[in-house]
Amino acid sequence: MKTLLHMNDVHAYYGAAHILQGLSLRVDEGERVALIGRNGVGKTTTVNTLMGIARLGAGEIRIGDALIRKPLAYTPAQHQIAIVPQGRRIIANLTIEENLVLGSASRHPGPWNLAEVYRLFPILQERAHTPGTALSGGQQQMLAIGRALMANPRLMILDEPTEGLAPVIVDHLADTLNRVTSQGTAILLIEQNLGLVARTTSRYYAAEKGRITASGTVAPTNLNELHNHIAV
Repeated sequence: MKTLLHMNDVHAYYGAAHILQGLSLRVDEGERVALIGRNGVGKTTTVNTLMGIARLGAGEIRIGDALIRKPLAYTPAQHQIAIVPQGRRIIANLTIEENLVLGSASRHPGPWNLAEVYRLFPILQERAHTPGTALSGGQQQMLAIGRALMANPRLMILDEPTEGLAPVIVDHLADTLNRVTSQGTAILLIEQNLGLVARTTSRYYAAEKGRITASGTVAPTNLNELHNHIAV
């Protein structure tokens, strides 16, 4: 099985602040992996390191066969990794459809196009020519995921996608992610909602103080153990 992302003993910084302190994780082709942990342990910094927002100070990042020596904002997209960021980051002055088309800028071939995204999220087609920021929080999350899928990623990374969402929307999100992964897209889900983790992933890493302190399979029998990694 081909490894899509491998971070090995990664140290990352914001200025002089040492956030990732030897973090290692791996996501293989078609896998469904969760990165869990309390607030402030470095989960979002893991994503930001891939994008060059946090400075890679030591360790190794490989995306597929490529060794990434200096990650930049466009590095994930170059290597068919799409990121659904925390806070969604919908472009305010673009319509829903324009936001979606923006996701296809990398022009990777694959099954996802405007018609397929609209089939997955009919509400986006109904409101295609309204501003993306006019949507509700749950609909904006659909738009952020649809925009990511338009890049036809091999791996999609979602950073806290349930933040601010009602339980019924989280249920829809779980169904959506399962449909996406059934088509072969791997996911790295950064999340504290264990209900979503249990329904959509099969393996987990738990982070604490900038490093991975536990890993294993996600199963109904170990959800209490996983909860200990996010409990305050």
